[in-house]
Amino acid sequence: MPALPPPLAPPVPFVATYQVAWHGITAGESTLTLAIPAPGTFSYSSNIKAHGIFRLVFPDALIQSSTFTLADGHVVPLRYQESGQARDHSEDVDLTFDRTTGRVHGSAQTHAVDQPLDAGIQDPMSVQIELMRQLQAGLTPTHFMLFDKDQAKEYWYTRERSEVLKTPLGALDTVVYRSDRPGSDRVTRLWLAPTLNYMPLRAARSRNGSVDLSMRITGIRYPAPQVLGRVTPF
Repeated sequence: MPALPPPLAPPVPFVATYQVAWHGITAGESTLTLAIPAPGTFSYSSNIKAHGIFRLVFPDALIQSSTFTLADGHVVPLRYQESGQARDHSEDVDLTFDRTTGRVHGSAQTHAVDQPLDAGIQDPMSVQIELMRQLQAGLTPTHFMLFDKDQAKEYWYTRERSEVLKTPLGALDTVVYRSDRPGSDRVTRLWLAPTLNYMPLRAARSRNGSVDLSMRITGIRYPAPQVLGRVTPF
């Protein structure tokens, strides 16, 4: 991939909260957090917490996290972790993207993973930040290679339309992107706000044309990043 324009600044830390719905019924809340745990290193995490009976659908909080750095302006994943779907951890994923050996290694759903590390590969969380950065740079992304569980898969991204969303943040213009993979019945749509660096304001996942999981933003804040225990300006 070509380097992104030099004026594109590093990602700004944020904490965004969302209402989660399961088949149209409010089921809990989700938090997306972008932080800087160390100079030049970023972490992006998602935490879904279910309410009441919906804990049967999400037995524990579903946690996903990506640790990444930047190279030529692009996101370069270092580690991806996923947990929370099963109490015995049988669904957990822990992957290291090792540029020294050129391999992706770790574990996914109790079995070992050791696969080639393709150039430009993203993980299920880092791909969101890479999409946002490419849009900020004025590019029109069409596909990404995503390491999903134990193998690399190609996902296609299509800009469908523009739409104004009414949110607790006010009425905001968004661009709607569709993501899918050939041969899969799952489609994900993201409503991204250009005025908020293409922050996702809404997300909807559908299977066979029916939305099962959706999220709508309820708030956002921009904390000063904590780097090695110190607050640094941005």
